[in-house]
Amino acid sequence: MEGGQHPLLRPAAPPQRSDYTVNKGGVSLAVYRKQGTGQGKLPVLFLVHGSSNSALSSFDLAVPGDEEYSTMNVFAGLGYDVWTMDHENYGRSARTDGNSDIASGVEDLIAASELVIRESGQPRLHMMGESSGALRAAAFAMARPERVDRLVLNAFTYTGRNSPTLTKRAEQVEYFRTHNRRLRDRAMIGSIFTRDHPGTSDPAVAGALADAELVFGDQVPTGTYLDMTANLPVVDPLKIHAPVMIVRGEHDGIASEEDLLDFFRLLPNPDRQFTVLAGAAHALVFGYNRHQLWHAAHAFLSLPARRDG
Repeated sequence: MEGGQHPLLRPAAPPQRSDYTVNKGGVSLAVYRKQGTGQGKLPVLFLVHGSSNSALSSFDLAVPGDEEYSTMNVFAGLGYDVWTMDHENYGRSARTDGNSDIASGVEDLIAASELVIRESGQPRLHMMGESSGALRAAAFAMARPERVDRLVLNAFTYTGRNSPTLTKRAEQVEYFRTHNRRLRDRAMIGSIFTRDHPGTSDPAVAGALADAELVFGDQVPTGTYLDMTANLPVVDPLKIHAPVMIVRGEHDGIASEEDLLDFFRLLPNPDRQFTVLAGAAHALVFGYNRHQLWHAAHAFLSLPARRDG
């Protein structure tokens, strides 16, 4: 790329991270921020992690080599004030007896969003969630619509209809009902990259992700797995009033295109987009084609509001 750094190369001086703590009742939650540069208040982007990995490994991962895998770095470089958090029982947040289901995640986001609004001076947040993080973000948009500007739902699922991954996972639903933790070892993390369609990501990413995550132990909560196998739908599209972009990987085994289109058609805000990312599977932020996700999300988030009502 003549005249500048290629957007997939890791910058020589990535933005510095600031770490915060908020309390949800008596539960301490870790929150992270990377700020871009620009005049005035920057638009806020809040990233919401999924079921098996915490915030920094999901959105600020360093992989050996020159290519950039940090969504936080990319969007800070695009001029956003980027935030994310470890949900209860993940990463550096407190460990409790709960199972950290979608409803608990919404409460986490309510607590964190109060901090973000206070620190950033912005009353509304763009949000981007991945997998069960997309469910958390969408459920938060139902609960606190006044705090949400635009919403990007990556690897989302609505009813779970025609999902081979969820059908297989449902074989363990009684375990999820009776246990608040499940095994998340190196093999399980590796399977995230191979279960749908091998070859959609660099194998080095799985190793880097496992290295980053397993310092927090080999177990994670079952709550989102229980919700996704027994309690769908947990989001009502008619109650999402923000502009929404849905991004599905071509080979995603969790959400069928038909299921997502049913959700998409019911969204009341006409400012909406449906994108299928070619050559991608479920783990969109880690795939070879993640730069296409970043480009599409930035284009959607920076669109002016529609004027046709």
